Amino acid sequence: MGHGHSHGTGGHAGGKHRWRLAVSFGLIASYFAVELAYGLLSGSLALLSDAGHMAADVVALGAALVATRVATRPDRTGRRTYGSYRAEVFASLLSVLLMLGVSAYVVIEAIGRIGSTAEVSSGPMMVVGGIGLVINLVALALLRSGASESLNVKGAYLEVVADTAGSVGVVVAGWLVATTGQPVWDTVIALAIGAFVAVRAVALGREVFAVLGQHAPAGMEPAEVAADLEAVEGVKEVHDLHLWTLTSGMNVATAHLVAESGADDHAVLDRARDLLRDRHGVEHATLQVEPLDHSGCEKVGW
Repeated sequence: MGHGHSHGTGGHAGGKHRWRLAVSFGLIASYFAVELAYGLLSGSLALLSDAGHMAADVVALGAALVATRVATRPDRTGRRTYGSYRAEVFASLLSVLLMLGVSAYVVIEAIGRIGSTAEVSSGPMMVVGGIGLVINLVALALLRSGASESLNVKGAYLEVVADTAGSVGVVVAGWLVATTGQPVWDTVIALAIGAFVAVRAVALGREVFAVLGQHAPAGMEPAEVAADLEAVEGVKEVHDLHLWTLTSGMNVATAHLVAESGADDHAVLDRARDLLRDRHGVEHATLQVEPLDHSGCEKVGW
């Protein structure tokens, strides 16, 4: 019986984008207090909701920064056999909860204002919202490239996307209030922002739970992987195949390979390892080679 343990050398997806998270965090944190103060002074629910989004951004970006540090920290306990890479996934989950919380608050406040005659100052709304929009666009440009590689960065990126939509909404709401004289537009825009953020949060949440639930990585079909492994020279059958994502850019696999009579176990391991890495992007694979007459694996039901 042979054992193959392949350790890839691919870089940590979130760690290499840490500087982007740090710059975005500094920009948004520095502007949050300004927007909150003007939101309270102007009485604008749309501006307050955008300030709430910025507060969520500050927390989410801060958590993402901490998570990248934790994820790349070496384990000195000997108990974290997969390291601390999942810290980034939990940071993404925090982003989801923050986005849903802000959305719920905005919707509840907007519903509570229906029928009331709130005073809204449109001037500060447009000025502050416009400046916030510029800051968010800079942060988006910084985070965009990392969002496709890291779930952690994607969570922060979607937070800023939501906040950017909020800033646009603030400017539009301010213009509508100034043009029509109807403060109700502030409430309508706030409701739209809340709904938009909730939809994005749910989409990100599904990705997070797919990782935490150890589903097969997106775009990877277990049946296809099993068929490819069975086509490897020297492999008769494949069973107990498991595929999952540890964190963004780190896919993991385990499998039992039943070797044909007379097959070279070492060659089978090398071919299977190379196939998983080159064709399916799995750089960390634990493979067990079994002879044809081996029994006992069928007793495991999961």
